[in-house]
Amino acid sequence: MLRKVCLLGIGSTLLAGCFGTHTSQAPIATTYPISEQQKMQAAHHWDVLAQHQAELLTQNDLLKNQPLFIRGAKQATPFSTAFDTLLTSQLVAKGAYVKTTPAQAAQVSYKVQVVEHKDRGYIRAPEGAMTALAAGIAVATIPYNQWSEPALALIPAAAATDLFSGSWTSETDQEVLITTQVTIADQVVYSNSNIYYINPGDNGHYTPAGAGAKLKNVSVNSEW
Repeated sequence: MLRKVCLLGIGSTLLAGCFGTHTSQAPIATTYPISEQQKMQAAHHWDVLAQHQAELLTQNDLLKNQPLFIRGAKQATPFSTAFDTLLTSQLVAKGAYVKTTPAQAAQVSYKVQVVEHKDRGYIRAPEGAMTALAAGIAVATIPYNQWSEPALALIPAAAATDLFSGSWTSETDQEVLITTQVTIADQVVYSNSNIYYINPGDNGHYTPAGAGAKLKNVSVNSEW
């Protein structure tokens, strides 16, 4: 038996030597390092973005003491209408010179793109999620083994939920990419992009009414 195993091992080694090692006929799928992405699901989050952009714009060396004109979106959306006002308020609050006409001013504009993934793969749970779940199951089994009142097991689990539930959210198949740009004499002097998850029902906040509507086919013939 030992002789057969040795012969099999030697044969496998010799056979492997006939082929290249560390090879593949197609790229092997791998993952990115774990990262985080915020989820935008309130008008307050638009104000947070406006505040962030106002801070970057007023701190930019090329834009200090430069009059700014906010150019609205070509097609209004709930987001664009609100963001125009919020960004104006945040810039004025930080001492920026915001004009109501584009003459002699740097033009601030933004682009919004909604991305919908049709076939997204598995997204791993947050670190510690499985540990917390296992701990919750373990706590729930304690009363059946030691305590006289099973409902007492819910107290530590509920306390943990109250403590950490504010940081829990879920990924979605839809994201929004928002890019803010500033141009002076047709030259882009500032560009900043941010990507957020959005709830599927909120995509209408970022796309013009009727955008993406499907055209209906109408049959035409010579009969009256």
